[in-house]
Amino acid sequence: MSEEKTGGSGTMGTASAPFDLWAQWMRANMGAMTATPGASVPWLAAPGVSTGDEVKDLPSGAIRNDPLLSTLEKLWDANPMQNVLPINWVEISKSLQTLWQRELSDPAAAMQRATDFNTKLWGATLESWQDAANRFWGIEGKKEDEGRPDRRFSAPDWTENPYYETLKESYLLASEYLLNEVEETDGQDNEEQRRMRFHLQQFVDALAPVNFLLTNPAALKRAFETGGVSLAEGTRNLLSDLEEGRMSMTDANAFQPGENLAITPGKVVYRNDLIELIQYEPTTEKVHETPIVFFPPWINKYYILDLQPKNSMVKYLVDEGFTVFMVSWKNPDASMEETKFEDYMTMGPLAAVEAVKDITGSEKVNPVGYCVGGTLLAVTLAWLAAGGDENPFGACTFMVSLQDFAEVGDTAVFMDEPQVEFMEQQMMERGYLDNRKMANMFNLLRSNDLIWSNVVNNYLLGQKPPAFDLLYWNADGTRMARDAHSFYIRNTYLENNLIKPGKVEVLGRKIDLGTIEGEAYAVGAEKDHIVPWHSAWKISQVTNLNTRFALANSGHIAGMINPPSKGKGKHWVNESGDAGSAATAEEWRANATEQEGSWWEDWTNWLEPFSGEEVDPPKMGSEKYPPVEDAPGSYVKEK
Repeated sequence: MSEEKTGGSGTMGTASAPFDLWAQWMRANMGAMTATPGASVPWLAAPGVSTGDEVKDLPSGAIRNDPLLSTLEKLWDANPMQNVLPINWVEISKSLQTLWQRELSDPAAAMQRATDFNTKLWGATLESWQDAANRFWGIEGKKEDEGRPDRRFSAPDWTENPYYETLKESYLLASEYLLNEVEETDGQDNEEQRRMRFHLQQFVDALAPVNFLLTNPAALKRAFETGGVSLAEGTRNLLSDLEEGRMSMTDANAFQPGENLAITPGKVVYRNDLIELIQYEPTTEKVHETPIVFFPPWINKYYILDLQPKNSMVKYLVDEGFTVFMVSWKNPDASMEETKFEDYMTMGPLAAVEAVKDITGSEKVNPVGYCVGGTLLAVTLAWLAAGGDENPFGACTFMVSLQDFAEVGDTAVFMDEPQVEFMEQQMMERGYLDNRKMANMFNLLRSNDLIWSNVVNNYLLGQKPPAFDLLYWNADGTRMARDAHSFYIRNTYLENNLIKPGKVEVLGRKIDLGTIEGEAYAVGAEKDHIVPWHSAWKISQVTNLNTRFALANSGHIAGMINPPSKGKGKHWVNESGDAGSAATAEEWRANATEQEGSWWEDWTNWLEPFSGEEVDPPKMGSEKYPPVEDAPGSYVKEK
């Protein structure tokens, strides 16, 4: 067999190097692959040489019915490590095989791209060693790359040691090559393409050299300095996480709602089987006449809006003279499996607004819907309009909220029919969806920050996770009531029925978002992987609300929890009027202006004219709704 075919020193062996890289990993971790470019694939014999064999597409279902993948899926499902590292190796394997199939369909183009990759790889290797030689002789080295640095490679060895620098550059180039191949071999922006891109991104993130002890200089240095104690501590941390069934992302003993989180003074003034309603104590002599009531997502606990005093949206609003109420959702268990989506409406917004009106004496209430809470708010408004009921809600605010689910970003990867059916099967068995399933999904959307950085810190460096309030909240998840969650997922992510007038029926009324009128403020986040900002903007298109739209920087959480502080944060607004006057989100962005600071200030300036006169603060609770207990209440503490 020639050197070309065996992957030796010839041209073809060099061109197939990136294929060998992934094939070696697959063989070592998942068993032998069916074909290896450069070894037994006929087209890799030599350019322009016919072997008499034609490359054919794999038969339909061949990938999904692969016995290796089927076995792998069963083994991984039974592995306790999946709760700590929720990487879907089965989907990654399918994506690699699909990409392999694409490569086989156009061998000449694949070979050319592989050759270009190897040229870049050799150039980067030579540059790294030349730079090391220059430093040895005191010659000024190369300038650092412009742009945001990759925090994974922040240790000095990754730039000062030629071995580690070569390793880093090889990894980055190979990752770029693999992800580019997804586009080069198809390029269509469809569901399969997005799924492949996501899972292969998970693959390259998982294989970063910093994630392995023997290729992490900081971990090796710490092991040497501690005499191996760091490795023992890392093992202890891993065993503890396996016992808990999840990865520790923060010091779980550092926080407790009611002690150092969710501590803005207030009272629970109403409780039913689904919500507690919290009224916060005023801090100003006068308050705006029209109160604010928050409807947070029920897939998380409400205190993301009231973390610590320095970053609490609730405290900020109270200090600005607003009367604030908060819905705190109950954490469902098996006894609530029959709870319906309409129960979330009647026992949530509709029940809460009646209590708020009675306590404050205000005819209107300004609602704030955050994420799923904003979707529920929109359904509630459309339901009231469908029945011709008097609308108790005034100026509405929608924070990173979806109504049109046509484009949902990377979350679409988890929301196809087979996965939803599997989710529903689990809920039928338990009566609810385990909070770890949702947490794992969201963590995978930012795997480097929320998974692999913790692998390095907790297991390789043997350190305790830091005390970080936002990560504590992120780990303090909630379960999903079976019936309500199934209704929500199917009518939003799967079928996108909310934007189809009359398609969704709630309590005998057909929902039409186009009947919603009034004033609204909507905010999206520039780097949001859960609610893409251009989808959050669409509320100006699917409703008749006169909408002011703001675009915050950062992501789904950090973009929202952004208290005003000098020189920190930025946002974009368009002063031309209703966001719906722009034909597209991109057109809105082109005419928007960048503003320094938090969007909170722009929001409260917008909200004040819709908040009535300044009046004496209302009493805490009323005769009909007397205080039940101190905030943060009982529901938020349920595990």
